[in-house]
Amino acid sequence: MSRIEAVEQYTWALKKGRRSYRSCVLRGRYPYPQVLDEILGDTMTAGQTELGLVEIPLDQVAGTKTEGRRSAFSADFMPLLEPDTEFAFKWIELCEAHLGDEGIRDPIRCYEYMGRFYVQEGNKRVSVLKSYQAATIPAYVTRMVPAWSEDPAILAYYEFMQTYQKTGLYRVRFSRAGSFAKLQTALGFEADHTWTEEEQRRFIAGYTAFAAPFCKLGGDELPITPADALLVWLKVYPFGDLWKLPEAQLQKTVRAIWPDIRGLAEENPITVADESQEDPEKGFLGRIFRAKPLSHLNVAFISDYLPEESDWARAHDLGRQYLETVMEDQVTVQHYEGTGSGSRAEDAIEEAIQQGAQVIFATTPPLIGACRKAAARHPHLRIFNCSVSMPYSGVRTYYGRIYEAEFIAGAVAGVMSRDGQIGYVATSPIFGVPAGINAFALGAQLTNPHVRVRLRWSCLEERALEVLAQEGISIISNRDLPAPDRSREAWGLCRMQDDGSFRALISPYWHWGSVYLRLVRMLMAAGGDVPDSGRGKAVNYWWGMSSRAIDILMGEDLPAGVRQLAELLRQGIIEGSILPFGRPIRDQQGTVRSDGSCPLSLEEILHMDWLCDCVDGAIPGYDQLLPMARPIVRLQGVYRDQIPPEKEGPIL
Repeated sequence: MSRIEAVEQYTWALKKGRRSYRSCVLRGRYPYPQVLDEILGDTMTAGQTELGLVEIPLDQVAGTKTEGRRSAFSADFMPLLEPDTEFAFKWIELCEAHLGDEGIRDPIRCYEYMGRFYVQEGNKRVSVLKSYQAATIPAYVTRMVPAWSEDPAILAYYEFMQTYQKTGLYRVRFSRAGSFAKLQTALGFEADHTWTEEEQRRFIAGYTAFAAPFCKLGGDELPITPADALLVWLKVYPFGDLWKLPEAQLQKTVRAIWPDIRGLAEENPITVADESQEDPEKGFLGRIFRAKPLSHLNVAFISDYLPEESDWARAHDLGRQYLETVMEDQVTVQHYEGTGSGSRAEDAIEEAIQQGAQVIFATTPPLIGACRKAAARHPHLRIFNCSVSMPYSGVRTYYGRIYEAEFIAGAVAGVMSRDGQIGYVATSPIFGVPAGINAFALGAQLTNPHVRVRLRWSCLEERALEVLAQEGISIISNRDLPAPDRSREAWGLCRMQDDGSFRALISPYWHWGSVYLRLVRMLMAAGGDVPDSGRGKAVNYWWGMSSRAIDILMGEDLPAGVRQLAELLRQGIIEGSILPFGRPIRDQQGTVRSDGSCPLSLEEILHMDWLCDCVDGAIPGYDQLLPMARPIVRLQGVYRDQIPPEKEGPIL
């Protein structure tokens, strides 16, 4: 009986191979297995390593070592030769062995290069087992080590060679260096943890369950690995769900975060949208398929702190009140305060939804986790998180281009400084902060070409303002004004008085009420939907002075002429005739960052990780930060991808 079954299996595999061959030809793809000797050619390698006997995944067997039997197989290793050939006879014999008590026991011999396997001995064994969709095959493996380079694929592979020593699994492959440390953290392991056999088995069980819906939804067509996608999934769902959930339910969870997974394949997964992209009626399709505007919207605000505990929370609460006052008859507003950023925040969002919320505004970056989970559960809910550069398309983010106001403050500082020495207190090395420092410095250079900006960080020392004053600097830029009703305190650009106190000269400030008003009006005009200005990418609304999201407040002590200069700069920025980064710029190393012929793009400004040549100071490293500053830098830091992740409890 096994002989008949084996013949039938060959007939089925032959049909499948021929279909695969025709499909590859029609799509312009190579129809046979790849040949390692041709791939390497004259390519330099760093040598080879014998790995011994390894259980290798069959789906990573990509070709043959030499061209000898190339035309006998389709690209997916199904047979192409007629049933009456010697090749077919031997294939059927192997199939009989596989179906019998003996099974296919002899290991194949193969070479591994960049995570793919190329068979030297045992092509037909591979073909038979692939026809039965076997997961693995034993193999004696020789690893061909590629020559080291800065190519991202090579860097990721070199990291894989190190991690293989810890996992013993070829399936744990990432397309980008640094990802394995995140996986170790997600699984609750220390960075140098070596997996036990039981941990390997449990991970493979979960990984295999995840890979099926990943491939079914089109993951094979993306330039990422299932392990890359699994990291995204683990940010929203617990690992245990991979073997607990039924297949259909698991596929539903993968589909829920599919836009975020697809974003991994984008070179730039985030669209930074300015004010010009907020109008839902702009563009050809918008004019034809105009949505029916809403007359009313139910909005919920989530804040992890109480207003009396945090200036940031208080400023957003004032923004909420402004929205309620201006749109009293058009919005119903819920607000949840002091939720923290964990399960209580998730519960608050769910409660708001049960109470009819159509839009969620989460007012701090740490709430992004709760927002992502809610977005996966409620794909039609409109969720906004106050943060920048978050690559999650299910959650829109919003922030302010504070650097525009910093440029004006810098110009005032250059005028007001007698000796050209100006102090600057920065908060933390997060996205947008280097842009604020540099814009301030460029503004100061505009009015005082020989100015020097002495930089201090409040994330390193709690009394940075006083330290600068003790160093003899009388004009100092302190933290931005959180709300305009705090103008009499030492916010923004200050001048030290003879008695050692500080008087505010001019301060950039955030007008969150204007942001919320414009976002809600945008939603209502679009019928409750968010205009997809990112075409499937994550969208970050980064608005500036022209939207009144950011503005300046001038102090009583500011001379009339300087006040007039500040107002002229303000109007120029609002109108777009003055661009803070529209001039020649050099960094501290003398590198030309802009020759002045073309202004820096919003993406370049947002992701600055360098300082202008007139700034004395440096961007601090993560290990230098005060403990209280580290969480926000993990989320929003300009070097967040290089920070070792923090582990939680083991889950395997």
